[in-house]
Amino acid sequence: MSPALDPALHSTTRLMLASYLSGCDSAEFQAVQQYCGLSPSNLSKHATALSELGYVQIDKGYVGKRPRTWLSLTATGRNALHDHVAALQQIAAAAATAGQRTP
Repeated sequence: MSPALDPALHSTTRLMLASYLSGCDSAEFQAVQQYCGLSPSNLSKHATALSELGYVQIDKGYVGKRPRTWLSLTATGRNALHDHVAALQQIAAAAATAGQRTP
């Protein structure tokens, strides 16, 4: 039986977004955008989709008078990312085992 990959994290953009956010408590929208090489609208679309699944929290506020948005990976998102990566590792391990030849 194949391990269960999370369809929400199948997209490389969403996987990169969740992976980036897993390394911090929260990140400013612009920092995530720059690191991931995304347009603001593309990042917003993917962050919103992950937020609707409960994987990402989107917080809006101000720094001085400037509006800011912060993104953070929720506990649900961290678990989903962990399980997705574990499934990928399981697939690789199965391939390594299948690729071994017996003399």
